[in-house]
Amino acid sequence: MRIRATVVAVSGAVALSALVVPAAQAATAGPAVTFSQLKVNGGKNIVVGPTAQVTVSATYTVTKPANLAASSFQTGPVLYRGATLGLHSDDLLGGDDAGTCTASSSTVLKCTAKIQFRPKAADEDSDLISTEAGTWKLGALAVNADDGMTWQGNLGTAKLQRKSTLTTDASPEPVKKGKTITVTGKLSRANWETNKYAGYATQPVKLQFKKNGSTTWSTLKTVKTSGTGTLKTTVKATADGFFRYTFAGTTTTPAVNSAADYVDVK
Repeated sequence: MRIRATVVAVSGAVALSALVVPAAQAATAGPAVTFSQLKVNGGKNIVVGPTAQVTVSATYTVTKPANLAASSFQTGPVLYRGATLGLHSDDLLGGDDAGTCTASSSTVLKCTAKIQFRPKAADEDSDLISTEAGTWKLGALAVNADDGMTWQGNLGTAKLQRKSTLTTDASPEPVKKGKTITVTGKLSRANWETNKYAGYATQPVKLQFKKNGSTTWSTLKTVKTSGTGTLKTTVKATADGFFRYTFAGTTTTPAVNSAADYVDVK
């Protein structure tokens, strides 16, 4: 089970990865709260590179009984995979600190929290691995002073993606009109175990051209990356202009355009 989530309880810091509570404690009732309007990273995809930690914000609403003191429990958002959300879910990712809540009425709290995403480092075994890229479900957890927990899932989804890079090199340059131009490149994405970029194999990538002086890109052809992520194709030189590769993205990997490479046609 891979868990890297922390929610700070009133009685102290409670790390979900270490929270294997006795049966009696597990039966402790959690706070009588419900969650709604959870949004992580403003609804945008979460893109993580090979080494740097990425911290995103989450906002959510907590509804509670009027007689339940907001100071008696703390909350935090979580990302999870699987059919159900709970202590024994197969995968959980969450905020490293409890949310900060402000009362908007006697029964409604408006809350914010931070969630950290860290590629695995050499001395860690509890952070991101590459197979965890993709769509995650959103949920939330409330913990009271007795370590009673209230879980709520199915609050939306978020995509966690491996950052991508793409290059283009068109040659020769300059080139005579009508001659062949060879356009090479490479599509790579973050590997969260090695902390490096690695080629993204067998992916369709479009080769585009923009004539010098124009603002419009036109697609010339679609090329599939090799087993190591490399690209290579040829076109005929017709006019001065720019070449680039562009990748539409997948669930696990964001879209990316390469830098444009200019070719002078004589």
